[in-house]
Amino acid sequence: MARASIIASEVDLEAEGKAVGCLRLLHSSHRSAYGWIPIPVASIRRGDGPTVLVMAGNHGDEYEGQILVAGLVREVEARMVTGQLILLPMANFPAAEAGMRTSPLDGGNLNRSFPGDPAGSPTQAIAHFVETELVSRADVLIDLHSGGSSLLYHGANAMTLEPCDEAEHARMRALMAAFGLPTAFLIAGHPSGATSTAAARRQGAFVITTELGGAGMVAPAILRQADQGLRHLLGHLGVLSGPLVPDRAPATPRLMRVDAATHYVYARDAGLFEPLAELGDVVAAGQPAARLHFPETPMRAPETVRFEGSGVVVCKRVPAQARRGDCLFHLAADCG
Repeated sequence: MARASIIASEVDLEAEGKAVGCLRLLHSSHRSAYGWIPIPVASIRRGDGPTVLVMAGNHGDEYEGQILVAGLVREVEARMVTGQLILLPMANFPAAEAGMRTSPLDGGNLNRSFPGDPAGSPTQAIAHFVETELVSRADVLIDLHSGGSSLLYHGANAMTLEPCDEAEHARMRALMAAFGLPTAFLIAGHPSGATSTAAARRQGAFVITTELGGAGMVAPAILRQADQGLRHLLGHLGVLSGPLVPDRAPATPRLMRVDAATHYVYARDAGLFEPLAELGDVVAAGQPAARLHFPETPMRAPETVRFEGSGVVVCKRVPAQARRGDCLFHLAADCG
């Protein structure tokens, strides 16, 4: 017998019109024996058309998407929608409330927890509900990420999985053009199969994610660009119309690929990270990327870390303190 979910929705996802409420995640704690955690959600539905799920707060220390989705919740009315728009501004609410990448309740990383468990830990239950009750309804999933507290991305970037065939490739190009963020990355799926992109693939939805700045802050220029692109994309998809849809996308995307084998630079030891390249730099394989300093062993010389591949620096670590295995940079290269 299938286990029942510990999440129930206040919002009727089948109903016409606009409804805003919470997903109630049952959670018993010292301060609240019979309590539940409120995960904000909105459903805006009118007639027949595409269903689009726009999600943020998958990682709780990524703030740009939370602001963008909350804006849609306030501003979009049912008369502007054809089909259904499902909005989830703080998907992993415990993590988002705490401003942490992972949940303080169970240490769960929502974007490594799909397909989840309906009666498991809080993060597992959220993952299961999002995949089986929300993503399963969607034609398109838009999952808004940024670099969070530990990483900073170069501007506003869209990302999607490498297309499976020519038809998917053509659709990808059209949707990326409609989003119009300056850079669009093609990425391989995470080997765990536990991300939102994998959930979308399992449920037959096309998925677009973003990396919008980061460093635990909100950059107004990136936020404006992403807001314009998101609303233009929703108009292109046909789910949103009217004055909230901009006349044009913010930019023409530069289509790039990320090679998991050569485009990431990691610390090989614990130390203080001194970057030797900046965001936007074009670098070559073998070029020095960073120095790691060891002040606790002051006679030890700094270690030079080198780029293993060539490309553009699109992301770098923010905190200077690094441990072995921490990502220091990642690159991307133009599609051939």
